[in-house]
Order: sequence, then C-alpha cells, then structure tokens
Amino acid sequence: MNEKTPVSTIRSYDVAVTGTFLFDSPPDPPFVALALHGYGQTAELIGAYARRLLGPAPAIAAIQGPHPHYLENLPSSKIGYNWGTSADWPRAISQHHRILLDVLAEVPKVPVLLLGFSQPVGLNYRFLATHPGLVQGVIALCGGLPKEWAPAHLVDTPIFHIARSEDEFFPTATALDFETRLRHHAADVEFHLIPGQHRFPSDGRRLVTPWIQRIFHHHIVDSVPK
Repeated sequence: MNEKTPVSTIRSYDVAVTGTFLFDSPPDPPFVALALHGYGQTAELIGAYARRLLGPAPAIAAIQGPHPHYLENLPSSKIGYNWGTSADWPRAISQHHRILLDVLAEVPKVPVLLLGFSQPVGLNYRFLATHPGLVQGVIALCGGLPKEWAPAHLVDTPIFHIARSEDEFFPTATALDFETRLRHHAADVEFHLIPGQHRFPSDGRRLVTPWIQRIFHHHIVDSVPK
C-alpha cells in the first residue's frame, strides 16, 4: 500500500503597503531633508528633531517606517515603527528604496538631504550606492554600515556621520571601523565621534552647520530652539 507523504512548504505573497510622511515647508526652501526615524520611533519624532537640527528654512519630509509594532504590553499600547528585520532583509532594502523614490517624486525639486537616525542609516548608505546622484548629501546619526557594503564605484555623495562614544549598539571600535570603511568607499566623508549614548545628538546643530554651508550653501539660522 502506497502512502502519500505530506508536503509542508513555506510560501509567500505580496501585499501593498501604504506609507505616510509628514511634510513641512516654508516658501522657497533651499533644500529638502528626507528624515528617517529609528526603530520604535515615529515620523513626528524625527521631524521635530530635523527641524531643531536644520532650522526653519529647509523643507522636511519626515517618513514613517512601514512596519508598526507595539512598544508596551496590551491593552494600553503605544505604537512605534521600524524599517524591517533581518528575517527578510532583502525585502526591507527593496521597500526602503521604493519609499524614498516615491517620496522624492512628491517633494519640491530642490537639492535633497537624506537624514537618518539608527536603523535606516545602513539602508540609506545602500541607497546612495544603488541610486547615485539622487541626493546631494547624507547625515547619518548613531547608525552603522551594512556588513557587506562594498559599492562598485566610489560614492561621491558627501557624507556627514555622527557616532557616540558610549553607544549601546555600536561600541567605539566598531564606530571607528565604520569610519575607515566609509573613507574607503566614499569620496567626501566628515566623521565625528562625540560623547554620549544612542540618542539624538543635542549638540548636532553646532557640528552640522559648517557642513550644511559647504554642501547646500545655506547658513542655518538660530531662530528655532535647539
């Protein structure tokens, strides 16, 4: 008697994901910042920080990660967002690139700054190598480089990277290795290792002002509270 062996497989399906971004712009912005939040954060949080960092003149598109998750136990739960998990990182990379391309199509046609905190930093570096010339500068805060990141060509987009000396996720030795790799793969890198933990740099504006002046020819005025 022949018995059929049960077949167990894992199959996948695709569903559409509708994302959101918060857009805030004064008249005639000198540039637009695409701001991406860290794991468990929100567009509102990174948008507010980007405004404090960059002052009142630029446009800011604060993009919300596509994956919501609960930050606290039910029933009184807060929701944060993230950009993907290592369980399906190729899909997360593709989704991140698509989100940026879609937002770029919606914002003013002015120079573009790509700003990320923590989780999306590595994704943003991938975007530079995959889509050269679409953004004019990158600010990376408390994030890392993809382990296998080795662009085929030297990245010519200027990069401004801030690491923290007491970062819980990226020890100093790891951060300094990021600097070495960035300088190997990119033509224009400004790297700062400053005191502090895995948090938004409160002194960020002082550090970034000369770089914004050089790359975007814009002087950040101090009319927005730090």
